[in-house]
Amino acid sequence: MPLALDSRFSPRRRYLLGISGGRDSVALLHTLLEAGAQKVVLCHLNHQLRGLFSAHDAAFVRDQAEACNLPFEIARANVQRRAEEEKVSIEVASRRSRHDFFTECARKHRCNTVLLAHHADDNAETILLNLLRGSAGFKGMRYESKVEVGRRKLTLLRPLLGVRRSEIDQFLEATAIPYRDDASNADPFTPRNRLRAEILPLLGELMARDVVPAIVRASESSLESEEALDELLQTLDLMDPQGRLFLPKMRKLAEPLQRRALFLYLKDAGVANLSRDLVERCLPLLSPDTPAKVSLPGALHCCRRASRIFVE
Repeated sequence: MPLALDSRFSPRRRYLLGISGGRDSVALLHTLLEAGAQKVVLCHLNHQLRGLFSAHDAAFVRDQAEACNLPFEIARANVQRRAEEEKVSIEVASRRSRHDFFTECARKHRCNTVLLAHHADDNAETILLNLLRGSAGFKGMRYESKVEVGRRKLTLLRPLLGVRRSEIDQFLEATAIPYRDDASNADPFTPRNRLRAEILPLLGELMARDVVPAIVRASESSLESEEALDELLQTLDLMDPQGRLFLPKMRKLAEPLQRRALFLYLKDAGVANLSRDLVERCLPLLSPDTPAKVSLPGALHCCRRASRIFVE
């Protein structure tokens, strides 16, 4: 039985498909083919983190593309070196490298929509990780999200976000479709892997039920509340013509709205590593008797001057 693609997904459009060669992306590829998708470009980035295994993954993707008679793009990136140079984690460096690669593929194939194979269990893991890191509240993945790399905007779609990992396993077993195993997914020292292998099963045991749907629903409710706040803030005209926050209007808001307005402003200003803690450090700028400058990542500052708040 084929996997259920999101009802908003149209197989008739042109897409780039981010494919690692692992079970999830291979399952998405064959589900797309069963749904009649024909304008798909397979895009594989070799992160060079697994030695010969990474090279074998790339060869597998090439074989899959040729067997399916689909165009493909394969490239390499030194993710380890990028992480060291930019002083970020391997996870962040990998994501940035993939986005750069997708941007090149988008330019070459004149297609700005990228399909990713994230599923419901991935989403639950992301929600819990965000919650524990304090980086994004109770936020998870969306079916559709936007990424801007340079001057190009990419649309990321996740057609399998409502599908469970167990359904993907059953689909691959029933169809005997080959895929590549990534041994790093079994590394017990990474937070995501420990959540997957230990914490989520323990939560399910404690609650005597499958907790993934409940986690995802709670995140969706939180997201709806955030979107309602954002819509309200857009009606309040908090910015001056130069795109700076206008302090007299900000001071009239309840603190949760002040916090959200600051978060959105800093996000739009391109502040890196944005977190609740960073917003809390900027919040005192709304008071006149506090220091008028707060340091931000990337040698930026959030400043208060002439009844305005701005980043410089």
